Amino acid sequence: MTDAGYWLAVVGIGLTGVVTRSSFLVFGARFMLPPKVEHALRFAPAAALSAIVAPAILQDDHHALWWPENPRVWAALVCAVVMARTRGMLWAMAAGGVVYAALRAFAA
Repeated sequence: MTDAGYWLAVVGIGLTGVVTRSSFLVFGARFMLPPKVEHALRFAPAAALSAIVAPAILQDDHHALWWPENPRVWAALVCAVVMARTRGMLWAMAAGGVVYAALRAFAA
């Protein structure tokens, strides 16, 4: 790709970000989304976070790892259980971190 192509990509990505974010300021309350779309958009952050976190948990150097030799899977499961029980993000992260560190320290 040439230098002009790189700059075109940078400007295009920048414009895409500015246009999509400023559209809410420009249109304001004049443009209303249907209630079903608004309800569906509430799940977008969780879906995006899952798409980022799941490959990090389930893969190592592009090789899929699964039970029982992957300490990240066990730490994620403990984190999910603690989060479901306590509804405390700090407790869930601490429990997952402790499990991950313990499995890494004693597994090898």
